[in-house]
Amino acid sequence: MSASVKALHGIAGADRLLIALDFDGTVSPLMDEPMAARMIPEAAAAITRLAALPETTVAFVSGRSLADLREIAEHGDESPVLLAGSHGAEFWVPGEGAIEPEPDSIDADLRDTLYRHAQDATAHLEGVWIEPKAFGLGVHTRVADASTAAEANAAIDALVAAEASHWRRRTGKNIVEYAFRHEGKDSAIAALRARIDATAVLFAGDDVTDEDALKSLQAEDLGVHVGEGPTAASVCVASVKEMAALLEILATERESARE
Repeated sequence: MSASVKALHGIAGADRLLIALDFDGTVSPLMDEPMAARMIPEAAAAITRLAALPETTVAFVSGRSLADLREIAEHGDESPVLLAGSHGAEFWVPGEGAIEPEPDSIDADLRDTLYRHAQDATAHLEGVWIEPKAFGLGVHTRVADASTAAEANAAIDALVAAEASHWRRRTGKNIVEYAFRHEGKDSAIAALRARIDATAVLFAGDDVTDEDALKSLQAEDLGVHVGEGPTAASVCVASVKEMAALLEILATERESARE
């Protein structure tokens, strides 16, 4: 952790700091039942400290729909924490509320049709769950065996290729997502950076979809990867608990820097 702590010094004193965090696998353990995800207490406490500091903004940047992200983050209307849901297609801003794209009835109809078809195509596969999303669907295979997961993903790949070949496909840990919106976490970070005119950004995530954001970071920023695997992040921590400890240290460093 000592190398990670040293890396915090460079951003702790930033004039306007954005701390953008993936949720699942970063501040919450990965759960077999996705809607059971919650921040660990250590992460929640550190985020509360950081969000209370001047010129310091905390945001969750997630592939979850905005409504689901608000639920798992236990995010109330008075929260100072910004949200970017659906990989940056939806936002929630303190004092403004939800900022969502205009509905597209054609894509919404196609989404609903594909969701039904995906459910039908995987109904016989044990441990596979099709998640409805605001702009598409997700295929969860966390509790399925490897061959069943492969069969499910191949079936939905073929379905989407036949019925919605223009949709974007993203892979994650035991999930494949399909969406008619093409925003990514890199565009979400860019939008959040511009919104608060941040002079430095810390972004942390654990999954493949977080790499777009990590690769987009600038020289004054800091990227953190939670867990194992190849990453563009300059700092790696082993677990959600270590990530929470890093945020706690950042809060202390930031408090000292702002005195």
